[in-house]
Amino acid sequence: MSVQDFSGAFGASKGPEVVFFERKELEMILRLYGQQVAAGEWRDYGIDQLTDAVAFNIFRRAGEAPFYRIEKRPSLARKQGAFAVFNQAGMVLKRGRELGPVLAVLDKRKFDLLS
Repeated sequence: MSVQDFSGAFGASKGPEVVFFERKELEMILRLYGQQVAAGEWRDYGIDQLTDAVAFNIFRRAGEAPFYRIEKRPSLARKQGAFAVFNQAGMVLKRGRELGPVLAVLDKRKFDLLS
């Protein structure tokens, strides 16, 4: 008697798992993005889907490098947290397990001392 592996037969092979933002996560990001666009701070965005992560890039102008990058990397969920916000220089501004507190670093109303 022999054992045969049919896991790859008939197109049933598992490729790399697709990483993307869940609906609630994307709604949170787009809500913040909309507020900043209305305030005149941000102008454009782009979404990059990498092999092990997804990134929401925020631009001040379309021809520049991303001003901020919001990244979801599930492989880091148990270590440092799946979500991170990077600035234009690539420095981590905030990292965490939940998106809400990570996005709070981009809320300019928190840092406005005059209002």
